[in-house]
Amino acid sequence: MAPRAPRRERLRRWWRSRLATPIDAPLPQRRLFLIPTRFGLGWATLVVVLLLFGINYQNNLAYVLAFWLFGIGVVALLRGWLNLLGVTPGLRLPREAFAGGEARLRAVLRARRARTALELHCDGAHAWLDIDEGVGEAELALPTPRRGSVALPWLRIETRWPLGLVRVVAWVSHDAELLVWPHPLEEEAPAARQAGADEDAGDFAGLRRFQPGDSPGQVAWKQWSRSGVLATKQFSAPPRHERWLDYDACRGDPERRLSLLCGRVLAHHRAGERYGLRLPGLTLAQGEGDGQRRRALDALARFGLPAGEGAR
Repeated sequence: MAPRAPRRERLRRWWRSRLATPIDAPLPQRRLFLIPTRFGLGWATLVVVLLLFGINYQNNLAYVLAFWLFGIGVVALLRGWLNLLGVTPGLRLPREAFAGGEARLRAVLRARRARTALELHCDGAHAWLDIDEGVGEAELALPTPRRGSVALPWLRIETRWPLGLVRVVAWVSHDAELLVWPHPLEEEAPAARQAGADEDAGDFAGLRRFQPGDSPGQVAWKQWSRSGVLATKQFSAPPRHERWLDYDACRGDPERRLSLLCGRVLAHHRAGERYGLRLPGLTLAQGEGDGQRRRALDALARFGLPAGEGAR
C-alpha cells in the first residue's frame, strides 16, 4: 500500500494538471466548470413541468412559456461563462504578517473587457469585485495562527451573474508562501525613547539664530534679555545605544522567547537604535533601519524550521 504523503502529492499534481489553472495565466474554457444553483434547478424543473403540461393538455401558452424560460436560461448560462472566460488572476503578497493576526492577500484580476460580479474565495475568506478598465483588485484577510513559512491556499474564482442559475467556477493554483513573523509581546519590550531625550542628554554645542517653529524650551532667553536677539540653543547628539537581543537571555518556552525578541526588535526600531540578534546557530550583526528590522524578524520566523523551509 502506497504511503499517504506520496498519494496526496500525486492527487495534488492530478488536480493541478486537470482542474486548476496556473496563476498569471488566462482562464481557458476547459477549466471553467458550470455548477447549477438551487435557483437554477428550480428554474429547470419549472421548464420541464411547463413542457409536460403543454404536451398533456396541448396548451400552446405552456409551450411558449417553457421555451421562453429555456431560452433565457441558455443565454444566462452563456453570459456567465463568458463573464469568467479569459480572466487572468494574479497575487500580491502582504509585506508583513504576524502570528495570531491576519495576512492581507491582494488578488488582482485582469481582462480585456469589463467583467461583473466576480467572487474570490480563499480558505474561508471571500471578496467581490468588478473589472473596470482592464483590472480589478480585492483584499482577502487570511488568518495566520502560527509563525513560520505558510503555504497559501489556492484561489477559487466564480460568478453567478447574470441570473444566478449556475455558478461558473475556476480554481487557480500557485506555489506562493508567506513568511509569518512571531507574535510580538510588546508589554515586555523596552520602551522607546521619548522625543527630545537625546537633545536633553547631549552636550551644549552653541547658539544659532532663532527660526519659526523652534521649541520655546530651547530659546536662549538670557541671551535675548542682554542683546535683544532671539537665539536657539544647539546640543550635540549623544552616541546612540547599541544593543544585543539574545535568545538565551529570555525566559520561557521557545515561542515565548521568540515573541519577546520580536517585540524588542520593533521597539528598538521605533527608537532608532542599533541592535543585533543572537539566536542559537545564528548571529545577526548590529544594524538599524527597515532592512535590519526585516532581517531580524525573518530570522525569528525561520528559527527552528527544517533546512530549506522558509527560504524565499
